[in-house]
Amino acid sequence: MTESNKLEYAEKNAVVNGIRLTYFERGLAFRTQKPTLLFLHATGFHARVWDKIVKGLGDYHIVAVDQRGHGRSEKRMIQHWHEFIADVEALIEHLDLTNIIGIGHSMGAHALIGAASTLQHRFNSLIAIDPVIPDESAFQEPLVDSTPPEEKHPTARRRREFDSPEAMAERLIDKGSYRVFDPEMFRDYCEYGLLPNPEGQGYVLACPPEIEASIYMSSRSNGKIYDAVRSIDLPVLVLRAKAITKDRDPLDFSFSPTWPGLAATFKRGKEIHFPENTHFLPMELPDRITAIIKNELKS
Repeated sequence: MTESNKLEYAEKNAVVNGIRLTYFERGLAFRTQKPTLLFLHATGFHARVWDKIVKGLGDYHIVAVDQRGHGRSEKRMIQHWHEFIADVEALIEHLDLTNIIGIGHSMGAHALIGAASTLQHRFNSLIAIDPVIPDESAFQEPLVDSTPPEEKHPTARRRREFDSPEAMAERLIDKGSYRVFDPEMFRDYCEYGLLPNPEGQGYVLACPPEIEASIYMSSRSNGKIYDAVRSIDLPVLVLRAKAITKDRDPLDFSFSPTWPGLAATFKRGKEIHFPENTHFLPMELPDRITAIIKNELKS
């Protein structure tokens, strides 16, 4: 991507819910004219992974957030997924956002659903892309366990240091679901997914592997999300990827983690199912996702 094609954002920070969050804002002049589009990314990603989709939407007030532990935001281990929800609630209040159309992917969609349930007066609608809400019976309260994440979850052992974004791209391009990523989305993932190495040359992952592992390990912690689902009286569009197969590799994150009955559980929910596509729908099908968002904006 050439420099001239990059989106211009104001990179800002806010201390909310006891943590420093970085967010990227553009189109502030449109805030009083159109809905605010609030973007939340998936586990292991960052706010700038939405750039290609944002470019395709035209002029709107955009707020894209680096969630705790990710991107330029403060690094904290995750104990419970309600932490993400509380962060989003606090940031929305801090920025006094209203008329919000929340657009979230995976863990980011989960957080938006939780926040929208308590701040419904600030929301217009939600687009929840595979929001990691399995059947209600799958949830369990997190157990107190002092075992380090690197001894419990393999994502904690991922390579964390790279010489450059190009080196990161070269290493990952043929691995797992990265193969199906749109090239521009993949470049943005690598470019903004690294930070200068504070201990030497090169770069380190902006979402440290041990934090990513802690998110996966606590992914069934927020059973109260179903209270949120049932309470929301807003239009909610759920996008769901291909179903999990019985022979699925536990480390294959390409399948949908979302219960097929979720959309019908919302008071005003509807669903678009992608039975042949991966959980990484925004990265795999950015043009299709952009078109869906634009259609929802019209309605």
